[in-house]
Amino acid sequence: MDGHYLAVPVAVSDKLTLPGSRYCAQSAFGSVFGLRNPSAVGDRACGGAGAQACREESAGTIRMQQAGFRFPLIVLAVTLAAGGMLRAAAPPPQEAPAEPPDRAMLDRYCLACHNDRLRTAGLSLQGRDIGDVAADPAVWEKVLGKLRTGGMPPPDRPRPPDAETEPIMAWLEASLDRIALDNPDPGRPAVHRLNRTEYGRAVRDLLDLEVDVAALLPPDDSGGGFDNIADVLTISPLFLERYMSAARKVSRLAIGDPSLRAVMYRVPRTLVQDGRTDEELPLGTRGGVAIPHYFPMDGEYVFRIRMARNRIDEIRGLLHTYRIDALLDGRRIQSFHVGGEEIEKGHEGLEANYTALANYLTHADDEMEFRARVTAGRHVVGVTFPEQSTVIEGPPEKAVEPKSWDYYHAKLGLAGIGRVEIRGPYDATGPGDTPSRQRIYTCRPASGEPAAQELRCARQILSGLARRAFRRPVTEADLDTLLGFYESGRAADGFEAGIELALQRILVSPYFLFRVEQDPAGIAPDTPFRISDMELASRLSFFLWSSIPDEQLLAAASEGRLRDPAVLDGEVRRMLSDPRADALVSNFAAQWLGTRNLSFAVPNEDLFPEFDENLRRAFQRETELFVGSILREDRSVFDLLTANHTYVNERLASHYGIPGVQGNWFRRVTLGPDRDARAGIL
Repeated sequence: MDGHYLAVPVAVSDKLTLPGSRYCAQSAFGSVFGLRNPSAVGDRACGGAGAQACREESAGTIRMQQAGFRFPLIVLAVTLAAGGMLRAAAPPPQEAPAEPPDRAMLDRYCLACHNDRLRTAGLSLQGRDIGDVAADPAVWEKVLGKLRTGGMPPPDRPRPPDAETEPIMAWLEASLDRIALDNPDPGRPAVHRLNRTEYGRAVRDLLDLEVDVAALLPPDDSGGGFDNIADVLTISPLFLERYMSAARKVSRLAIGDPSLRAVMYRVPRTLVQDGRTDEELPLGTRGGVAIPHYFPMDGEYVFRIRMARNRIDEIRGLLHTYRIDALLDGRRIQSFHVGGEEIEKGHEGLEANYTALANYLTHADDEMEFRARVTAGRHVVGVTFPEQSTVIEGPPEKAVEPKSWDYYHAKLGLAGIGRVEIRGPYDATGPGDTPSRQRIYTCRPASGEPAAQELRCARQILSGLARRAFRRPVTEADLDTLLGFYESGRAADGFEAGIELALQRILVSPYFLFRVEQDPAGIAPDTPFRISDMELASRLSFFLWSSIPDEQLLAAASEGRLRDPAVLDGEVRRMLSDPRADALVSNFAAQWLGTRNLSFAVPNEDLFPEFDENLRRAFQRETELFVGSILREDRSVFDLLTANHTYVNERLASHYGIPGVQGNWFRRVTLGPDRDARAGIL
């Protein structure tokens, strides 16, 4: 094979065949590729021939770290993206002894329990020929594993000397390695449906369009802690219905259809809005929310702001006068003032004006609604408070009488933003030249052009979209189907309606919704084969980006260059440096480390009374920045456990007892000798 890669039809094979260690695989990374049974890999992570080398490698990680050994994540990414690939030029397994060893040792130390009558642990060695390992490889692999780990004979039984066990272990290990190489059995990958994260990122990269996938699709099942395991990503009538609905909404957004409903964005009730809460908000502001929102057309939109409320639906924080700024891409477009004066009026003769005061506490934000003209495309809508020098927080130190001024002083708390609603467009003037339309309309037929010229343009548009969406070359049959939908839409409402309907068809195609790897024509069943470069590109992009390949990766694949190790290495490095590689942190690492479910963690309030939404977000952001730094800097995987740095803002630094950190922005800090107990992700 001259050093080429031999690929097998799996995302990560159930039996990752490598010289010297057939099953040494890590189940967490195997899960990334949709392993059919990742727990099986975990159960036998260091079993089989080569198990001792695998175990010695695991046990020796500290020694290798101290010796300066580095296992860069770039190597891990290339290895895992290649999945079940065998390096033909790899060194062969160790040679087996010329003659099988004498099985007298097994008869003397093992047969008393593992015979046909007792079958202890379901295993019998009676009548099995150690010279014919191929007849019962699973049995002999189990024997080898027990001998290597010292698990057998049990501690209360006589144990053979090493001089007797070593020849048997050497024979079994070499024989099992040879059997594995001579009879590769990688298994077959299950058809892999895109999960919600992959769907949203694929739409983003295909159409330059951010969508709220949680509102479009139902939650995914998970297996082994990961939601991209092919076997658990089932497809049901509900999923099919939601995929069709999502395709309609996404295509309307991308093309620029104004018939959309109001969108509501909520701020978590437990978020303490006493500092800058988002990097998209200007410096010198506190609280509020920054919302990336896609405006489908040029036109006027209505914005409505609702302030944060307490448990009895009264607005918090109206003791003082506050200014609330509404921002569009950081530019102020509207301001409101609330609180202060009206509360003072209610305070004068509190009992007499209680009804008016109570009414103000529930309706003070009724007038916080305005219109603004916005161009089509993605914009960041911000609602926040300019910083004030005085903040009233927390309960009073002494007991207060109900309905007294001090009672309301404590009750009103700190003002915050509760939710923002965006409606529109009104008086739409057209879809505008949005990034999505630029991505879709690679050509535009002039008004009044013959239908044949429109058809040529439609063919160009749809072939480009389908190639990226399907992650493979587009066939004439593909185009005939898409052009049929285009013609139906065009006949009803013109060229753009035809493109929109054909785009819907792309988004519900099995070639978009599923990651499919097809067997080469004419290949015999159970025959390993090399996957195509296009399929390798798809594996690589969904691992590193949780999304579809970009044009550069597709070009390398279509030209047959991706199988070149140097090209593959270069593409992986390029992809890791791309912002889209944040998927390794926000998607894979967040599931691996459990930070995705941090919102469901509720610490004991008696032990951690200071815990709130701000601290929860800080924990999550710290982990993302830390793991991201390990990836970006191409550091050893061991640094995940041993690195002496982390990322904190003022809130998190206070929790950890790290002095000298001020402000809400995160910065890298080195953990000194006085904090040796804290290292890496721990």
